[in-house]
Amino acid sequence: MDLDRGIVQNSDKVNWRKESWKTVLTLAYQSLGVVYGEISTSPLYVYRNTFAEDIGHSETNEEIYGVLSLVFWTLTLVPLVKYVFIVLKADDNGEGGTFALYSLLCRHAKVGLLPNCQLADEELSEYKKHSCGMAPERSLAFRLKSLLERHKVLQRILLVLALLGTCMVIGVGVLKPTISVFSAVSGLELSMSKEHHRYVEVPGACIILIGLFALQRYGTDKVGFLFAPIVCIWLFCISAIGIYNIFYWNPHVYQALSPYYVFQFLKKTRRGGWMALCGILLCITGSEAMFAGLGHFSQLSIKIAFTSLVYPSLILAYMGQAAYFSRHHDVEQEYHFGFYVSVPEKLRWPVLVIAILAAVVGSQSIITGTFSIIRQCSALSCFPRVKVVHTSSKIHGQVYIPEINWLLMLLCLAVTIGFRDTKLMGNASGLAVVSVMLVTSCLMSLVIVICWHKNVMLAIGFVLFFGTIEALFFSASVIKFFEGAWVPVALAFVFLSVMCVWHYGTLKKYEFDVQNKVSLSWLLSLGPTLGFARVRGIGLVHTELVSGIPAIFSHFVTNLPAFHQILVFLCIKHVPVPHVRPEERFLVGRVGPRDFRVYRCIVRYGYHDVHKDDDEFEKDLVCSIAKFIQAGSGGGCNNSSNDEPEKGGGKMTVVGTCSSTSHHPILVSENAHEVNHVDKAETSSESHKVVKPKKKVRFIVPESPKIDTGAMEELKELMQAREVGVAYIIGQSYMRAKPGSSMLKKLAINLGYEFLRKNSREPSYELSAPHASSLEVGMMYQV
Repeated sequence: MDLDRGIVQNSDKVNWRKESWKTVLTLAYQSLGVVYGEISTSPLYVYRNTFAEDIGHSETNEEIYGVLSLVFWTLTLVPLVKYVFIVLKADDNGEGGTFALYSLLCRHAKVGLLPNCQLADEELSEYKKHSCGMAPERSLAFRLKSLLERHKVLQRILLVLALLGTCMVIGVGVLKPTISVFSAVSGLELSMSKEHHRYVEVPGACIILIGLFALQRYGTDKVGFLFAPIVCIWLFCISAIGIYNIFYWNPHVYQALSPYYVFQFLKKTRRGGWMALCGILLCITGSEAMFAGLGHFSQLSIKIAFTSLVYPSLILAYMGQAAYFSRHHDVEQEYHFGFYVSVPEKLRWPVLVIAILAAVVGSQSIITGTFSIIRQCSALSCFPRVKVVHTSSKIHGQVYIPEINWLLMLLCLAVTIGFRDTKLMGNASGLAVVSVMLVTSCLMSLVIVICWHKNVMLAIGFVLFFGTIEALFFSASVIKFFEGAWVPVALAFVFLSVMCVWHYGTLKKYEFDVQNKVSLSWLLSLGPTLGFARVRGIGLVHTELVSGIPAIFSHFVTNLPAFHQILVFLCIKHVPVPHVRPEERFLVGRVGPRDFRVYRCIVRYGYHDVHKDDDEFEKDLVCSIAKFIQAGSGGGCNNSSNDEPEKGGGKMTVVGTCSSTSHHPILVSENAHEVNHVDKAETSSESHKVVKPKKKVRFIVPESPKIDTGAMEELKELMQAREVGVAYIIGQSYMRAKPGSSMLKKLAINLGYEFLRKNSREPSYELSAPHASSLEVGMMYQV
C-alpha cells in the first residue's frame, strides 16, 4: 500500500460533508470506545469526591440539589458549548489537541521556533488550508500578530504554555486510568467486609491496569471496536438506572437543574462549597480527550456521539443519583455518596462488572490522546525521539508508542499503590484536567483573533467567560496541593524540563551547523571534479541545513579525498502541518553549475506523516532529481519556490513522489529478486513481520525530443549511478557547552541533552538506511 497516498486521502477529512453517513456513523460508534470512555465513567466518583468535604446533607436537600445543578451547568458549558461547538472547529487540518492549536498559530503568525523553516513551506497546500486570508493592517489582529512576531520572549512564553498543556495531558494520562479503575473496583466494598476489601482493591486495580496497557499494542481501531459496545452498554445502564431512580424516588429532581440552586448551595456552604468544586470538576474529565482524539476521528462523528448519546446519558445518571440521595439521609456515612449505593441491590454485581470494563475503556481515551500529542511534539523537536508504531493502514494518526505506554503503566501503578484513596486521586486528576483546559482557553483566544480574524472582543469574551469558570475550579484544586494535587505538578515539572532541554539542545545544534557551514565559494573554486576523485554511485550527505554546505562534508573529504559522481545534500525535516501531499514532498535544486552533479534535496514531512522504507525512499529520491533535471531542460513544469537560489545553481523546485504523478522522465521497472527478506510491517504491531520477495528497481531513460542533450546525459549519468548503489553519509555529533558557559547551560547541554540523545531513538532515516551502505562521521560540537 502507498502510505503517502492513503494519508493524503485521509487528510482531506476536514471536509466531512464528502464522507458518507455510513462512514460518519461508524466513526461515531468507534469514538465511544476511544474518546468518550473517560467522561462516561465520571459518575463513579463525582458525588463521592464532592461530599468528601465538610458538606452536610440536610433534609431540605439544598446541598444535593446545588451539587446536581453545578454538575449540569458544568457539563453543559464546558464539554458541550466550549469543546463541541467552539474548540473542535479549531482543528489543525483534521488534528486536535493542545499542540495542534500551537501549530495552527505558528502557521498564521511567525511565532514558531523550528530552526529550518523556509518560505517555500508556506506555499504548501495544507499550510493555510481553510485560511481566512490576511487581516487588515490596521486591525487589532494584525497588531497582535506583529507583536508576537517581533518579540522572541513572547514566542518562548507561547511555546512553554503549549508544552505545559502537553505535560498536563501526560499527567492526566497517568491519573485518569488510576482513578477510573480504582473507583470501579471500590464497588466491592458493599459486598465484603472492610478487612477483606482492602486486600482486594489495590491488587485488583493493578492487575486491570497492567492488562489495559498490554492491549495498547493492538491499535486504536481494534481497541475502539472492542470497547465501543462496552461504553454503549454502560451508558444505557447508567441512564436506565437514572430514569428508574428519578421516577421511583423523586420525580421533581429536574427542578434542581435551575441555576438558582447553585447560588443557594454556595450561599449556604460558603468555603466548603468552594472546596467542593474540586470534586465537581471531575464530571468534565475527558472533555479534552474529545479534542485530542480529533486526529483519530472527525468533528461530525465526535459531535454526533456526544450530543445524541453521551451527554443525555450522563445528565440522566447524575439526576438519578441525586434523586436517590434526596430520599436517603440516614445511610452509613462511609458509603453515603458512592455510586453503587444508588444502584438497585439485585443489579449491583452486573453493574460492577460493566463498571470495571467501562473504567478500562475510560482510561483508553486519554492514553490514545497522550500517544497522539507526544508524537506531535517529537516530530516538531519538542520531545526526544521515540518509536512510533502505526497501527492502522487505513486511518492515519492511529499510533502506539511502546516507551510511553510502559512508562504510563509504571506511573499508574505507583499512584495506585501510593494513594489507595479516590479522594487523593481525584484531587490530583482535577488539577491536571483544569490546567489543560486553562491552556486551551488561552491558546484558543489567540486562534480566534489571529487565525479566524474575529473581533478581539469575541476572544476576550471567550477567555473571560470560560477562563473564569476554569479559574474557579483551578483555585479549588490548588488548595489541595498537599492532598494529592502535587502529583501532576511534579510530573509536569519533569516532562517540561525534558522537553525544554531537548528543544534547547536541538536549536543550539542547528545554530552551530549554520555558523560552521562551509562557504559555497570554496566548493565552486574546486572545479567540476571538486578537487577529489569521483567514484561511481550516489552519495547522500544527511544534514539539517536547508542551505549551504554542511561542515560534515569538509570533515569527510579532508580525511577521505574521494566522493561519488552524484552528490546529494539531503535534508529531511518536519513542517508544522499534519501532512504534506506527495506532489509537494520534495524540494530539489542544484549546488553549483550543472557539470558539478551536486544537488540539494529537502524532503518535507508533516508531524503525522509516515516515513517510507529505504527502498521506496531511494526510488522517490531518484525520481525527484530526474524530474528536476527534466524541468530544467524545458521538458516539464518548473514549479519554483520563492527561496533564495543556491549560488551558481538555481531556484529550488517543488517535485512530487513517483506515485503522485503519471509523467516521469524515467521508466521504473520492478522485478522480484531471488533473495527473500523480512520486512517489518509499519501498519501492524512491532512484533508482526511479513516475509516477501525483495524487488529490484531498475531505471531506464527513454528517448524524448522534449529533453535537451545536456539533460539527457545528466539523466543517464544519474541512472548509472543509481545502478551502482547509494551510500548514506550520516553525521554523529557530540555536544559540549563552550568553556566559560554558565552552570545552567552546562547542565542542560553536557548532562541533560546528551543523556536524552544517547537514550532516545535514532532519526528514522538513520534506522532505515542499510547498514552496509552507511558511513558515520563523528564531530564534536561546542555550543
